[in-house]
Amino acid sequence: MGEKRYLLTPGPTPVPDEIIKAMAQPIIHHRTPQYRDIAKTVNEGLKKIFKTDNNVLTFTSSGTGAMEASVINTLSRGDTAIVVRGGKFGERFTEICTAYGVKAVPIDIEWGRGPEPQAIEEALKKAPNAKALFMQLCETSTATVYDVKSIGNITGKTGAILIVDAISGLGADEFNMDTWGVDIAIGGSQKAFMIPPGLSFTAISKKAWNLVRQSNLPKYYYDFNKYERLMEKSDSPWTPAITLMIGLEKAISMILEEGVDKFVERHKLDAEFVRKTVKDMGLELFSKFPSNAVTAVKVPKDIDTSKLIKSLKSEGVTFAGGQGELKGKIFRIAHMGGIARKDLEHALAKLKEVLKKEDVKL
Repeated sequence: MGEKRYLLTPGPTPVPDEIIKAMAQPIIHHRTPQYRDIAKTVNEGLKKIFKTDNNVLTFTSSGTGAMEASVINTLSRGDTAIVVRGGKFGERFTEICTAYGVKAVPIDIEWGRGPEPQAIEEALKKAPNAKALFMQLCETSTATVYDVKSIGNITGKTGAILIVDAISGLGADEFNMDTWGVDIAIGGSQKAFMIPPGLSFTAISKKAWNLVRQSNLPKYYYDFNKYERLMEKSDSPWTPAITLMIGLEKAISMILEEGVDKFVERHKLDAEFVRKTVKDMGLELFSKFPSNAVTAVKVPKDIDTSKLIKSLKSEGVTFAGGQGELKGKIFRIAHMGGIARKDLEHALAKLKEVLKKEDVKL
């Protein structure tokens, strides 16, 4: 065993030893009662984490696959959708809609801020034929949490469905699908769920299923109907990622044993610890509404971001840089899933050391 490496990126995140051991079991066949028991347990557990009574469909894909699935299963060519764009992943929803001939009406907000409910109301009034509103729970590229609850109250009074990319926020930031009026919620495996990349999740409300029945966009692998028809049997239309599902079953059991609300609260406390420590160093946070999954920190003046991140990697600590227009301007520290407080303490101490070497006044 070599020296421990500290992976503090907002996906992938570290995989706890208990989950690694579970995934090291001999492979099984998926058309068996043994696998169906795993799939059933996973679905019931995911429902508790999403806080929904709806089934949760699991895809063998990254989170972007489930984002695409949410578009192609609910909309038709020529439809109008409203997209909140305050970072790279808001932009991604626009790109997916455009690729399938859906008119994406953007609500552009300053990166690091959240969408104002009033702006959502105005956009829906200007586009009364909009069938969907797309947004994030946590915009990972800016480490910003959005007020999904308030926006769900608005979309719930319209014919538009609310589709939320909760990939990085789910399990870290507070989220309640049913109570908040979310119609499609999307998750991913490599964030707070503590397992490697490769699985994505989609929970679908009755209101959204009404649109699914009308959609005429092309779909095959990601066809919601194919998955839903087999949910009663706890089966999958295609070969699932069996090893990841075994790991997910273990991860869910760990989350439920801790308690979903306590799991979220722990993320909040770790996020507050990171933000306080960073500010005590004299550094500035980027986001005006920081997420409990990841913290974005402004890079000190005259510091080369790529050099800073490279220096930390040489010390065994991996942070993420900025994306898009924030490249070179911020670095991001994740505190989700299997990342423990002692990992954060070690990584932040190394950050302080590296900054001192760069003659940054702390």
